[in-house]
Amino acid sequence: MHAATEQSDLADKLAAPFNAIVSRHRASLMPMLGGTAASARLTLGNDEAVRKVAVFCYPLLPGIMRMAIKEPSFVNFVMNNREQLLARLTAETASATGA
Repeated sequence: MHAATEQSDLADKLAAPFNAIVSRHRASLMPMLGGTAASARLTLGNDEAVRKVAVFCYPLLPGIMRMAIKEPSFVNFVMNNREQLLARLTAETASATGA
């Protein structure tokens, strides 16, 4: 139960910076996931592709966060929250295309 609480606390702390990174670097992230919302949905089922996105995003976290949260923990967070990544990317894709 303690581990679940720690995971929840970590998720709360990482959600806003992670969403900001995804928003700012969408143009770089989408090609890693196939370029379209449909292909991103399929690609996010691939652990290696999700890990690649997480490793790309980690250095973009604020320095103080990188000091407190090591890369393996961040990668694990992204792996466990891939649907959040997809939702952020596809919502912005829809608004960019006017859909």
